[in-house]
Amino acid sequence: MSDRTTGVSRRAVTQAATAAALAVLFGATTATGRARAATTRLGPRTLDVSVASAALGRSAPVRLVLPTGFDSQPARTYPVLYLLHGAHDDYTSWTRETDIEAFTAGRDLIVAMPDAGPTGIPTAWRGGPDYETFQLKEVPALLARDYRASGVRAVAGVSTGGYGAMAHAARHPGMFAAAASYSGILDTTAPGVPSILDAIVARENLPPLSLWGNPVLNLLTWRDFNPRNRAEGLRGTPLYVSSGSGVAGGSGDWFPEALESALWPSAHFFTDALALLRIPATVHYYAGGGHSWTYWKREFTASWPMLARALGVPE
Repeated sequence: MSDRTTGVSRRAVTQAATAAALAVLFGATTATGRARAATTRLGPRTLDVSVASAALGRSAPVRLVLPTGFDSQPARTYPVLYLLHGAHDDYTSWTRETDIEAFTAGRDLIVAMPDAGPTGIPTAWRGGPDYETFQLKEVPALLARDYRASGVRAVAGVSTGGYGAMAHAARHPGMFAAAASYSGILDTTAPGVPSILDAIVARENLPPLSLWGNPVLNLLTWRDFNPRNRAEGLRGTPLYVSSGSGVAGGSGDWFPEALESALWPSAHFFTDALALLRIPATVHYYAGGGHSWTYWKREFTASWPMLARALGVPE
């Protein structure tokens, strides 16, 4: 009996040691035994993290840019700037199209760029993935657990990501210390806008009406996710809204200017609603311009002092 017990004990010890070694080798668990998300290091401060998401029913990525002194100050926590991508793009767009890595060097903050799917519309889809929960609960929980994120957050986005920035802040008052939209879709029920959203969905070969349903028959759902209808939730949040007139005064780059023109009324309806509610916002409407990074990079720079103040980092 004693030999058998000893044999089992040795096997158990061997199995436990092997499992522990594998966990250390692959970073599979945290000190508390919870699963650690898989990471891919892209540079000294930049990494991609794969998040196992119940809200999406799959793993989804978020790109992080960590503070310069992150590893040397293991007890420090950091505010987070969330940057949201646009339609037919992905979570890599901000590092691909801007100098956000160099721009934030020496500033004590985390930059998080979460996935929003192929349409870039970070919302709870009708009977489908819930990107709102992914971005607002699952990603922040990961950042707090594994990357020492504080509770101070700001959010900014381009195009459908601009929609996301204002929708997130409006639907979850107080979660973000500031919000900025660059050419965002800010009134989803404005004339012509439901058709634009339908086209975005169709381009990705997704089922019709899979976003929020029919804009007439499911009007209450459309209103619930519409930044203009939820504008009261933005009271007390510093805001930056920018958009161009597009074709009127443009340079002749037809498609991006036409799209910018189509979204111009949507932005105005949104900021008019803010004005009626006496909710302050920094608004920059400019002549011409296109739905492109050429303008969004400029607008991000213009909005940075507001975002920096909200995050408590140097301008």
